[in-house]
Amino acid sequence: MSKDETIGDPRQTRRSFLAKSSLVGAAALLPLAKFVKSASAEEVDDQDTDIHKLQLVQSDKNILIAASIAEALAVTTYTNIINTSPFFTRLPDDDQGYLLAAVQEEMSHYALEVDATGKPSPYTEFFYPAEMFSDPQTTLNILVTLEDAFIAAYLVGVRHFSTANLRVTAARIMGIESDHRTLARVVAGDVSEQDGGPITQITGLQGVAEEADPPNNNGYERTQEWNSITQAVDALLPFVSAASAEKAGFDSSKSFQFEPFTPNLPSDLGDFISFKG
Repeated sequence: MSKDETIGDPRQTRRSFLAKSSLVGAAALLPLAKFVKSASAEEVDDQDTDIHKLQLVQSDKNILIAASIAEALAVTTYTNIINTSPFFTRLPDDDQGYLLAAVQEEMSHYALEVDATGKPSPYTEFFYPAEMFSDPQTTLNILVTLEDAFIAAYLVGVRHFSTANLRVTAARIMGIESDHRTLARVVAGDVSEQDGGPITQITGLQGVAEEADPPNNNGYERTQEWNSITQAVDALLPFVSAASAEKAGFDSSKSFQFEPFTPNLPSDLGDFISFKG
């Protein structure tokens, strides 16, 4: 027996255990690896990486068009918070940075969906509550409400899109909307005293005032129990229809125009690139 193989040497015992475990583990996983590879080959078309090459069924188009309305609304909302809300300039730099990045990200989502369907959003003018861009509490309530709706809408896409590529794309966008919901709740505590802050509670889509701390208060994203994209469209009606806006208590006398632009994402690594990521 060599010196390195001395019985009781904890280093040798650990090395031997790890080496044997690695070999046994790799052998045991071979059948699973083959199964996973087979399943992946069935689910994902590796050749189809271009959004323009999608073969969409009508239900796919319906979801994408509804999503484009939501993204046009999101762009309009973030743009007007940045450009017209007095409290924006008094937010800390990192909060302003979130809002500035979010408008670029939402515009990127919109552009992707329009590229897929070849059709722009059928709605380009939007309505809000009267104090939407002047009162921070109203602004954050509506912003979180919208992000709640966007999350649930993309989860409908995860349920019902016809291909794996589309389902994963919906999940990828939903993850960004979840970031936005959390970051909107972060802003609550940073609203200045001059603007009525800090804000301690925010009411989102479920109509319940929730503590803003902690901002990441979800263990699982909320589906709102939506199973159809028409439920998402119905939830957005007060923002897109003057009649529905008036019924919801919004200011139906003033609309805000969606103004598309070429997005500039904060990081190239976070761009869509392709279905492969």
